[in-house]
Amino acid sequence: MNRLRVEHPGASALVEDLGRPGLAHLGLPASGALDRGALTLANRLVGNPDGAAALEVLVGGFHARFEGEAWFAVTGAWGPVTLDGRPVAPYAATRARDGSVLELGTAARGIRYVLAVRGGLDVPAVLGSRSRDTLAAIGPEPVVAGQVLPIGAEPAASVPVIDQDVAFPPPQDVTLALLPGPRADWFTDAARAALFERPWRVSEQADRIGVRLVGPALERLRPGELASEATVPGSMQVAGDGRPTILLADRPVTGGYPVIAIVAPGSLDAMAQVRPGQEVRLRHAR
Repeated sequence: MNRLRVEHPGASALVEDLGRPGLAHLGLPASGALDRGALTLANRLVGNPDGAAALEVLVGGFHARFEGEAWFAVTGAWGPVTLDGRPVAPYAATRARDGSVLELGTAARGIRYVLAVRGGLDVPAVLGSRSRDTLAAIGPEPVVAGQVLPIGAEPAASVPVIDQDVAFPPPQDVTLALLPGPRADWFTDAARAALFERPWRVSEQADRIGVRLVGPALERLRPGELASEATVPGSMQVAGDGRPTILLADRPVTGGYPVIAIVAPGSLDAMAQVRPGQEVRLRHAR
């Protein structure tokens, strides 16, 4: 069996696939890769099924050694990627030899690399998924130095031939499309308009559970508490101080803060790559 021996996981390295949907009644969100498009693309580049388990590496600083030959692809964040000290093309399938060392340097654009290997990471599944849920603390434990990750059997599909350059870095100017939230009527007209009038800054309070935005306080029309109700990925909850937080894949499945808006599904991958301190603009979904 081919394996990947992690010599240094960097800031964080998590095994993620497309998640475990349908378990909200158990208090579990779907979880899974934050940048689902990057995961799907990385898997397709090496001939895997879209949902094969891969590594989500935060920022960079990741070193690993291949034990056996394997195809791999790196998508998502954009930064220096080397194999045995030589640069590797992003968003492309590359063949590693037995003993080859892969390094993911500090990302210059975006914040989450996705590393897929042909055959997928063959770690035990929990409730039908190999994803780490950081809030519920289920699924594979965060990867640590010295850990050996088994690589699954070769899939039936071959490594596709790519005859065009599909590499593109995450954008620096990010605009997120917003749908009306179920509690938008709890806020003043001025608060709803303020969402779209100026850029918002991503705070240091940003992880797989949610991303806090820095900007004007959003004034409520209705005081008091809200009974907990269901949340979805992209729900923009507004706390009592008027500051919004966008909930992501590892969010709680219910929440008691009113949701003024919801980030449209098509914008969630871009949200996954926004760095703390970066500005984002919001627009009405069409």
